Amino acid sequence: MKKIEFKSKDGLLISADYYSKNQDEASGHKGFILLCHRSHCNRAEYRETAPKFNDLGYSCLAIDQRSGMKVFGASNETKDRAKAQKMPTGYLDAKPDIEAGIDHAFKLNGNRPIILLGSSYSAALSLLIASESSEKLKSILVFSAGEHLKGVKLSEKLENIEIPIFCASAKKEIQETAEVLKNVKSKYINHFKPTEEGFHGSKIMWESVKGYEKVWDGIRKFLIE
Repeated sequence: MKKIEFKSKDGLLISADYYSKNQDEASGHKGFILLCHRSHCNRAEYRETAPKFNDLGYSCLAIDQRSGMKVFGASNETKDRAKAQKMPTGYLDAKPDIEAGIDHAFKLNGNRPIILLGSSYSAALSLLIASESSEKLKSILVFSAGEHLKGVKLSEKLENIEIPIFCASAKKEIQETAEVLKNVKSKYINHFKPTEEGFHGSKIMWESVKGYEKVWDGIRKFLIE
């Protein structure tokens, strides 16, 4: 893993962790995943899970979005810069960060479509972005996608999505996830429904969360298909 930096759509500098599977990203791996964190968090959310995706053959880029904070012993450097520049840091304000992340990951992947992974509010943003343009996206993985975006009725925006979606959440959020995706054609949806309590966001993949093995089984199957 190495730290890299690149600019958001509005010029804000984004910090990211690059987990490369191979020296040459244009060949020799199965794909490339952009990892976006949940609220009150940062790119360290993926310290445990990005290497697991590497083991499955995927390179990853975990970014700090401007809506987040210091946690897991790590600062959200993009948020710190935005705050210093008196820029807004709400959920929707982070949309250009994810869009820039897609562009950067696409280039790192030899200008080939990538996989977008979102957690909580970034899952909502990922779906919104995919509904607007998916030419650089191969598929989406979303964890605890919900109506997290103020002033946006997400479920009404997603009917144009025509790429595969893997969705998972805590057990208590199953219905909320289904409601958000109700207007997406069912053939594009792979809805993992945990039998254990699970956890909000991508933390459901962590080894500390009971039932995480089944989540990974579902992810592996989705990526193979």
